Amino acid sequence: MTNTTTALSRADRLIVRRLERNDLEAVVAVDQALSGRSRRDFLTRRLDHAAREPNAFAALVAEHEGRFAGFVLARIEEGEFGASAPQASLDAIGVDPALVGRHGVGSELLDHLAAALRARGIGELATQVDWTDHRLIGFFSRAGFVLAPRIVLERATAELLPALARLAGEEDEAAEAAVRVRSMARDDLAALVAIDRRITGQDRSGYYGRKLEEVFSESAIRMSLVAEIDSHPAGFIMARVDFGEFGHTDPEAVMDTIGVDPRHAHEGVATALLRQLAANLGALRAESLRTEVGWNRFGLLAFLDRMGFQPHRRLALRLGLE
Repeated sequence: MTNTTTALSRADRLIVRRLERNDLEAVVAVDQALSGRSRRDFLTRRLDHAAREPNAFAALVAEHEGRFAGFVLARIEEGEFGASAPQASLDAIGVDPALVGRHGVGSELLDHLAAALRARGIGELATQVDWTDHRLIGFFSRAGFVLAPRIVLERATAELLPALARLAGEEDEAAEAAVRVRSMARDDLAALVAIDRRITGQDRSGYYGRKLEEVFSESAIRMSLVAEIDSHPAGFIMARVDFGEFGHTDPEAVMDTIGVDPRHAHEGVATALLRQLAANLGALRAESLRTEVGWNRFGLLAFLDRMGFQPHRRLALRLGLE
């Protein structure tokens, strides 16, 4: 993708270019005007990360008559929430309120983003939207987004520990007692990839390498954990506490990935991981734990159901790019 492209929309000339680090103030101002709250920390982290690792993001700005008109920010992903193919996640899109509905800024940004992603071999653009946000749902619908085959789930963090305590009475307490949970370390990469390969049959080294880099380089609070049995990794959770993704303005915990080595199934590994995560979250202000699961991952859905997770009011959407 060239650094600057010109687009004609409704007889008005729009310039669409790559988002740069010095666009931060304009991005924050437009985003705050739309949401009513500042997401400066989230947007600063995203732009800093994009500057360090440009291949992990696609970020564009639209200008109308030399004035900042809007922005779009997407992450390139492979493996989030159990996805097996590379995709992009639309984290944020915003148009100057004075220009909304007048010059096709949002549509132009999405069109350029889709073209840039296709050029990079990305086949899907995903996002989430509150089902009560009719304006945004309408915008995404007109752009071609449809419901994704995934379910957004959440659980009040304050109630996780009681739910886990009830579950512990149903499981083999002796087996769970043998599970030791610790914080994730940089040298866990090989073990994570090996466990994931036993679960999925795929080698997702690139995904886990990037996620580990985020664990230790992003300033958001990371809560990623590894469970061990006899000093060997038996499972893991990759989670974080943040706000800002998909338009969220309140802090929450997000569980990207949970995996248990099939050789240690039914040994209390997942329960031990979630118990430690819940204990760690207890000292933080995040009130909920959110995740996204494929509709046909019945084993994981059944486990999360037992944990009291319920459908979130946000919808998972996708736009096919192929």
